[in-house]
Amino acid sequence: MKALTIQQFFNQFPDDDTCLAHLFNVRFGQGYVCPKCKRESKWYKIRAERAYSCQWCGHHLHPTVGTPFESSRTSLQLWFYAIYLFTQTRSGVSAKELQRQLGVTYKCAWRIGHEIRKHMAFVDGDDKLNGDVEIDETFIGGYKKKGQGGKGKVVLFGMLDRDGDIMTKVVKNRKWSSLIPHIVQNIKKGSSVYTDEHVAYKDLKREGFKHSKVNHSQKEYAKGDNHVNTIESYWARLKQSIRGTHIHVSAKHLQKYAHEFEYRFNCRLYPERMISELLETFPEPSK
Repeated sequence: MKALTIQQFFNQFPDDDTCLAHLFNVRFGQGYVCPKCKRESKWYKIRAERAYSCQWCGHHLHPTVGTPFESSRTSLQLWFYAIYLFTQTRSGVSAKELQRQLGVTYKCAWRIGHEIRKHMAFVDGDDKLNGDVEIDETFIGGYKKKGQGGKGKVVLFGMLDRDGDIMTKVVKNRKWSSLIPHIVQNIKKGSSVYTDEHVAYKDLKREGFKHSKVNHSQKEYAKGDNHVNTIESYWARLKQSIRGTHIHVSAKHLQKYAHEFEYRFNCRLYPERMISELLETFPEPSK
C-alpha cells in the first residue's frame, strides 16, 4: 500500500457528505438492521443533519456518534484532513499548525488535536507484550535541571517489545508500587525483561519474569542482548519531538501525547496504513 498523497486525499474526501457517507459505510452499511424495527433496511441520507433514515420506520442513525466528531460543528472534511496531517509526520502536529492549516480558532484546533490523540490510543489498543521486553522510565517536562531533580518533571514509564509494540504510562513516581502493577498487567508471564539497575525491578523474577539487567552507574550499557538501548532511543526521539513541535507538554495532558507517539511507533512498519486505520476503526455502534 502506497502512502496517500494530499491530492489523493482530497479526491477521496471532496466534501462533508462524502466523509459522512464513509463513516456510515464503515460503521453500518446498507442492509444494517434497524435498531427500532429490527428489519434489514436501505438507509437514506437526511439533508438537514448528519444522519441516515430507515426506509421502513424512519429511525435515524447518526454515524458521528461515538467518534471524535460527535457534537462538533467543525466540517467533517477538516476533521479528516487533520487526521491525515497527523499521519504524515514523525514529530506530531501542534495546535498552532492545525490552526493555520484548517483555518479554525486556536481553541478549536487544540480540541481537534486532543480528540485525535485519544482516538489514536483507542485504535492502538493495549495488547499484552510478549518476548524480549525492555523496561525503563524517563522524566518529561519541568525545569531544565538535569537528572532526576527539577521541579514539575513527570515520570513516563515504558515497556518495549523488541519485535513488536511499545506501551507507555504516566506514573506517580519510580517506586515499586507504581511500576510493578503495570508490568504484571501488560507483559505476559515468562517473558524476558531487560532493565537497568533501578531497585524497583529487583523482584521481577519473583513475579514470574526472566530478568536481566545492566548497571548504568558502572558504565555498563550492553552485554550481548542484555541492554535497554532500544527504549532509550525511543525516549530520545520522543523528547526531541516534544521540544521541536510542542515546546512544552503539561503533566495533565502528557498521557495523550505519549499515546500519540506510541501509536506512531507501533505503526513504524506500515505507516501508510495509519490513515485508513484511523478513519475506519471506531467503537461498535450502540444498539
